[in-house]
Amino acid sequence: MIPEIETKPLAEQKKYQENKLPELLNYLKNNSTYYSELFQKKKIDVSAIRTIEDLQTIPVTTKDDIQNYNNDFICVPQNKIIDYITTSGTLGDPVLFPMTDKDLDRLAYNEAISFECADSTKDDVFQLMTTLDKRFMAGLAYFLGIRKLGAGVVRVGGGIPELQWDTINRIHPTAFVTVPSFLLKLIEYAEANNIDYRNTSITKAICIGEALRNQDFSLTTLGQKIKDKWDIKLYSTYASTEMSAAFTECSEGKGGHHHPELVIIEFLDDNDKPVKEGEAGEVTITTLGVEGMPLLRFKTGDLCHHYSEPCSCGRKTIRLGPIVGRRKQMIKYKGTTLYPPALYDILNNIDGVKNYVVEVFTNEIGTDDILIRIGCESIPENFEKDIKDHFRAKLRVAPQIKFEDVDVISKIQFPELSRKPIVFFDKR
Repeated sequence: MIPEIETKPLAEQKKYQENKLPELLNYLKNNSTYYSELFQKKKIDVSAIRTIEDLQTIPVTTKDDIQNYNNDFICVPQNKIIDYITTSGTLGDPVLFPMTDKDLDRLAYNEAISFECADSTKDDVFQLMTTLDKRFMAGLAYFLGIRKLGAGVVRVGGGIPELQWDTINRIHPTAFVTVPSFLLKLIEYAEANNIDYRNTSITKAICIGEALRNQDFSLTTLGQKIKDKWDIKLYSTYASTEMSAAFTECSEGKGGHHHPELVIIEFLDDNDKPVKEGEAGEVTITTLGVEGMPLLRFKTGDLCHHYSEPCSCGRKTIRLGPIVGRRKQMIKYKGTTLYPPALYDILNNIDGVKNYVVEVFTNEIGTDDILIRIGCESIPENFEKDIKDHFRAKLRVAPQIKFEDVDVISKIQFPELSRKPIVFFDKR
């Protein structure tokens, strides 16, 4: 079932959100130390804010704001907090997000309708390959959403291909929730152990954390490698702890669908002004229905394009295109502006590259430099030159290359307290 609001024209979705605005703004004024002080300092009369456009009179909230004043954003007393979650801290210190009972219900609703968007029903059984511990929102969110959907779930967690295949053979799940690159490890294990992976109960994978599509919605090299080996349906998602919501692809594969009942979304330029459709803007969200720690005009740091034409799936919501990159991770290298996903896509297409990490640092003349540390089982003759030629062909520039043992790179990707693989290290 598609939520009724998501089948309405954009103008009606906007009106729905504007009817919710006064409740949100008054809640923040009365319960958020940070926002009540902001309204007072900037002389903002929240009763005068009636439209989405009026929100532009309120300064944006940044990741630095939340890190520096974390407790001032919390709107509920401790005895209302049911679950404590933190962000992964990819671009800074982890931030605490307290969840009330109402917030967990909202999270479950978001994931249930997101799974439905990805053609899932109560007849599915999901093999959950993400952690439910380490203060991680994602694994908990998926579990709650699958439960609300009425489907089955097997909580396997990440890694351990042998256990994953034992689960597939023993329980016969129909779908994965996984980081897509792990599917290649599953395939590699299956091929090494004579497992007929193409003839299993699995029909689809809800993919998180890594890009599956290029800007034109074609599959990335990673996505295509998976499809060439294992012809299951792949669904891309975009989500963050801060929004407690997700943008998930439908079967059309033309971007992640917005849930207007949960999030007001803006796409802003460097001056916090809205960009036109067709221009990349920073995803900026205002949460609706969050009780513990709602956010107002929070800039996620992620740049993407958005699309407003109705989708043939029946939804008329805005769709988010693939993330172009994170604003803080922009690299100016030898006169070329790059984002890490462009580097990953090239590396994923080179045979012999088993794993890698990308390091960016400031060189002796004060400009950005790139070192790619590549894990290889063997190093063919002229391999470094071949890799650099791939980069020059695609990006016009070639980074520094260093070959290392596969296990060494794997340990760098998965530090002890990490909840997901880390492949980009900004040392500037």
